[in-house]
Amino acid sequence: MLDAPMRKIIDPPLNYAGRRIAGIGVSANEITVSGFVVGMAAVPLLAFEHYLGALAVILANRLFDGLDGATARSAGPTDFGGYLDIVCDFIFYSAVIFGFALARPAENGLAAAFLILSFVGTGTSFLAYAILAAKRGRASEQRGHSHKAFYYLGGLTEGTETIAFIVAMTLLPDSFVVLAVVFGALAWLTTGSRVVMAWRSFRLSA
Repeated sequence: MLDAPMRKIIDPPLNYAGRRIAGIGVSANEITVSGFVVGMAAVPLLAFEHYLGALAVILANRLFDGLDGATARSAGPTDFGGYLDIVCDFIFYSAVIFGFALARPAENGLAAAFLILSFVGTGTSFLAYAILAAKRGRASEQRGHSHKAFYYLGGLTEGTETIAFIVAMTLLPDSFVVLAVVFGALAWLTTGSRVVMAWRSFRLSA
């Protein structure tokens, strides 16, 4: 929901940095993999309840995620780059929640499992729609996402909202269960809205 307006703010400095990075020969895929490795360090940090350290690497991962797209736009995006980016993103998000479960298994485990299940709903509804949209030749031109490597279907819980909740969980670890349940419920609303949109878009198509 907030990704499109947020992109208007963050894209100009990211695009400038991306041009400079591409100019020195660093590839977008190298940035994606580096950011993923950095981000995965959040799992052990969360497991041992080093929340500020985890927050630092989570934010670093998100910075890398913005820079890889900006670098790709400057150097020329590739299908594999788009694929690698989305795979790393979904693994990262789930890994962070797994880290909270490791920190306090008895307290956080069930809520973490519910939230990861919710991520499966949003992820599959997002990617399945993108596959069918690509099959029908629909470019990602809606809502300011024309730079994406695939059709971008929005919703109530997008990247901006996900990071906002993860940051809140990291700053307020004692409220993890409440935040996870609330965000999971919002994610299921997103999944439901995407299924309805897919039904409207594809039910009459061959």
